[in-house]
Amino acid sequence: MSIYLDYQATTPVDPRVLAAMQPYWDTHFGNPHSQHRSGWQAAAAVDLARENVATLVGAPAEWCIFTSGATEANNLALKGAMEAAPQGRRRLVTLATEHSCVLESARALEARGFDLTILPVESDGLIDLTILQDALDEDVALVSVMAVNNEIGVIQPLKQIGGLAKAAGALFHSDAAQAFGRMPIDTNDLGIDLLSISAHKIYGPKGVGALLIRPGMSLSPQMHGGGQEGRGLRSGTLPPALLAGLGAAAKLASEQMKEDADHSRRLWDLMLGRLPQPFQVNGSIVHRWYGNLNIAFPGIDGSRLLSDLRGLMISSGAACASAAGRKSHVLQAIGTDPALARASLRIGWGRFTTEEDIEEASTMIAEAVQAQRKMAA
Repeated sequence: MSIYLDYQATTPVDPRVLAAMQPYWDTHFGNPHSQHRSGWQAAAAVDLARENVATLVGAPAEWCIFTSGATEANNLALKGAMEAAPQGRRRLVTLATEHSCVLESARALEARGFDLTILPVESDGLIDLTILQDALDEDVALVSVMAVNNEIGVIQPLKQIGGLAKAAGALFHSDAAQAFGRMPIDTNDLGIDLLSISAHKIYGPKGVGALLIRPGMSLSPQMHGGGQEGRGLRSGTLPPALLAGLGAAAKLASEQMKEDADHSRRLWDLMLGRLPQPFQVNGSIVHRWYGNLNIAFPGIDGSRLLSDLRGLMISSGAACASAAGRKSHVLQAIGTDPALARASLRIGWGRFTTEEDIEEASTMIAEAVQAQRKMAA
């Protein structure tokens, strides 16, 4: 028996989402850009998805540009905004703990002659707003800060960051892949100009996401072709089935956000109460999403611990970093001791995780940790 506890990497598709997608695989399979009945049926699913996604973040539907996921949305936001920035504003400001698709996009821009400032974070993973304020001047075109960190689950102070960016005349982008549908987001209240989201983090299908763009902004397209999205901003035939899934997932998230959040907090308390001391939670205990637990056990070999926990589907860090064999840049950025970083696990749960799952998983982790400690002693 295996227990899935890697909800930051991806979530299972909700059966209700799967049901909403089904007609667009076979019955309403038309190209949503075609001007006939089959196309109009598909286009109706696209329009509904656009409305559901935008509503969930307090934005009108016209803000929503569909993409293949958050990685494409982040690339479009950073590269598109910097390339279209006013003359004299050549600098991008971001954090050392951002997702790799943001950091690699930023470095690609730097290689092309743009200026890049990567700010440090505190030991709890949060930005020091004084440091951010000192970094902002008339050279800055864009500030990009993740809403909820994918590795350690910390929630950045988005409203304060948005206020500082606006005061400096800069745009504010947030990668909200881990926050969308899990916590309330109001783009206007938070001062967000560009917001990236993904369907497969909220019980929707893989391969689809969106970038929410405040009207009046200039972005340079990153994909050229038919110009189907955003009046030429993003080209490519839209996938009605995937978008029906994203729209359904967004609607479900809006309806049961509090229920999901309360459930995650109960499982957090249950897990922490059953794990063997001593341990260290990586990232702020207070300012966080409680469906993410990044935890280190001092004196434990993390690779061996993962091997001993084959009945659990968990991660030693971000799935993308683990697959590439890289060390966690997030744990490095918050100053985690290398030995402790190697002993860290990322455990994630969500809508379909039961208390019995957590009880069994915590027992398995406790037994494996205690066995290693006994052997070491």
